[in-house]
Amino acid sequence: MKTFNINILLLALGMTVNAGAMAEGISKSDYKAGKDKIALEYKASKANCAPLAGNLNDICAAEAKGQEKVALAELEASYKPTRKNHYLARVAKADADYAVANEKCDDVAGNVKDVCVKEAKAAQTSVKAGAKAELKTSAATATARSEISEARKDAAADTLDARYKVAKEKCDALTGGAKEVCVNQAKAHFGKS
Repeated sequence: MKTFNINILLLALGMTVNAGAMAEGISKSDYKAGKDKIALEYKASKANCAPLAGNLNDICAAEAKGQEKVALAELEASYKPTRKNHYLARVAKADADYAVANEKCDDVAGNVKDVCVKEAKAAQTSVKAGAKAELKTSAATATARSEISEARKDAAADTLDARYKVAKEKCDALTGGAKEVCVNQAKAHFGKS
């Protein structure tokens, strides 16, 4: 079980690093291989739960299923590294943690169990809210960057036009061929036709 946890952790860490490093994501063959590996690890982890009885079996099964869901979500985020897929991976982790914590709450009764369940739900809600805020913030940041870039382009174009008008106005003091040469030089210098 510990080997499986370490493998999943390493796989998740590797996928997270890969998603940040590769904007285009992993190859389709790596994606398929990753899915196959996750399926095998889930079966092995689930088999490790068989000798356990009662709630220990339920906890073990919840951990195995949660690890599978998280690994699949992170794999998808590595294959298609979009903001939404990274968000969904964080949500999968929150849901998996909640499922395990909720199962662990079955070991107690009464108010202690109620508090345990509420704490598990609060932790899940907190992580999901943070993931949602990050998703919205990153989308807003991308929009703002685009708007800033557009504003800078507009400002540069306006500045260029104003400088062209100044150069053209200076040419008005000339006459004949000199004026024509001056206007053509201004047009060439400021990219006007």
